[in-house]
Amino acid sequence: MTEAVSRPTLEAVAARAGVSRATVSRVVNGGDGVRAPLAERVRRAVEELGYVPNQAARSLVTRRHDAVAVVVAEPESRVFADPFFALQLRGIGKELAVHDSQLVLLLTEGRADHARVARYLAGGHVDGALVFSLHLDDPLPGLIRDAGVPTVFGGRPHGDPDTGAGGPGVVYVDCDNRGGARAAVRHLLGLGRRRVAHLTGALDQTSAVDRLDGYRDALADVPGGYDPRLVVEGDFTPAGGERAMRELLGRCPDVDAVFAANDLTALGALRVLRESGKRVPEDVAVAGFDDMAPVAEQTDPPLTTVRQDIEEMGRLMARLLLEGLSGGRDRERTTAGAPAVRGKGVILPTTLIRRASA
Repeated sequence: MTEAVSRPTLEAVAARAGVSRATVSRVVNGGDGVRAPLAERVRRAVEELGYVPNQAARSLVTRRHDAVAVVVAEPESRVFADPFFALQLRGIGKELAVHDSQLVLLLTEGRADHARVARYLAGGHVDGALVFSLHLDDPLPGLIRDAGVPTVFGGRPHGDPDTGAGGPGVVYVDCDNRGGARAAVRHLLGLGRRRVAHLTGALDQTSAVDRLDGYRDALADVPGGYDPRLVVEGDFTPAGGERAMRELLGRCPDVDAVFAANDLTALGALRVLRESGKRVPEDVAVAGFDDMAPVAEQTDPPLTTVRQDIEEMGRLMARLLLEGLSGGRDRERTTAGAPAVRGKGVILPTTLIRRASA
């Protein structure tokens, strides 16, 4: 073990700057009422001495922990295998770094983990929580509400599909899932395809439901319209895409286009189509959703898909939470180019990216 090294104290900073300990405390903790020249002397002394505030003592003064819990309602095996989560966590991490806040990652494997997460949040370890990938029967929203922790959700909460109401005061960030799906299916129809199928995501999540609704919207004015035989439920994973595609080919072998609920589902579908001797896009055109570069650009052929800015969604979740905690004072410290955020829900636009698969 290395020998402990004594750290500079608040008193040492005060002596170096020639001010009182109280003045140093106000500057270090972001308080008001210190003249600019004095504040600059304190900051210079902090830098020269290498002073690092004691977080426990600082929390007693500021009532802030400079830490945010990120709760993902998925098991480790899913979170670390799906690039969607990496992109969202990167966006969250970038925004928190601007505010010198730490990210505390909490994953849920089952019911026992829900209680553990609730106890941790109620214990006053973090300033707030960012929660995403919720499922219909998930108890986390209620547990978090009972813990009294400020929270922003990733994805439209379950509730009214028009208002996104998951309860009073719910704040969330999502993309235009329904509009993006509608655009993808209309693109497939515009290619002359008439048997357009949909491999859904997990239908206990609002993103999958909204994309299914967008698929139905696009078929509303098409002769023959919506055919439920052309819809097969998946789970947003490559394995789920494979299972759904095999079921679809057994049920409707004349399918000539597939809209997959996400890129990973499309990846699984492409594998099965190749194994079945179906050419893409000549026999079956395929479109996905997400535009995750590690997947969409490396499929064979490259995947036509709906782009959502996943990293930006994570960044905006963090921004909404931090602005709420600071009463709006942190707005000047957010990352560059950030759009204005108003109301309880932010819906980001989507864009159709055309590649060789459709």
